[in-house]
Amino acid sequence: MARKKRERKKSTFIHDFKAFITRGNVVDMAVGVIIGGAFGKIVSSLVNDMLMPLIGAMFNTTSIAELQWVFKEAIIGADGTILRPAGILRYGNFIQTIIDFLIIAFTIFLMIRALAKAKELGEKAAELAHRKKEEEEAANAEKVEEAPAAVEEVKAEPAVVASEDVADILKEIRDLIKLDKLQENKDSK
Repeated sequence: MARKKRERKKSTFIHDFKAFITRGNVVDMAVGVIIGGAFGKIVSSLVNDMLMPLIGAMFNTTSIAELQWVFKEAIIGADGTILRPAGILRYGNFIQTIIDFLIIAFTIFLMIRALAKAKELGEKAAELAHRKKEEEEAANAEKVEEAPAAVEEVKAEPAVVASEDVADILKEIRDLIKLDKLQENKDSK
């Protein structure tokens, strides 16, 4: 009995975990984290390998990350061992990290802006489709209101078959039947 209870708990746990994993927002988040990590590597490579050597050339160094200020010199013993390490402020690496952040933030801003525009366009398209549907419904209602007069008018006219084509006559009959059904549906409501 205890074994069945454990199996039931286990299957409930697995079912709940599966439901959690397959929910859209969790999957979207996982995809976002993976893409974000890859994008971070691309931006870091852009900054480290493309931009920083150019900026470093302006400061007469190979990379801006190497820029530093030594505010306390190291004390080195006669045998070459470091007795006290130097006090160094590595501001170049900090500047490089700021540039990484600004590029990533600007790219995310552009993506969010594009998504907002796409959402806005989607809402406008949905609104236009809704208006078009309302206009079509109004036009159909107008046709239903005109149907009784058209049916009476056709009933009053004598049928002239001699000069008309048989296909045209059949189309007229079909249209009259449709109008009559529309009128019946309207009357029944």
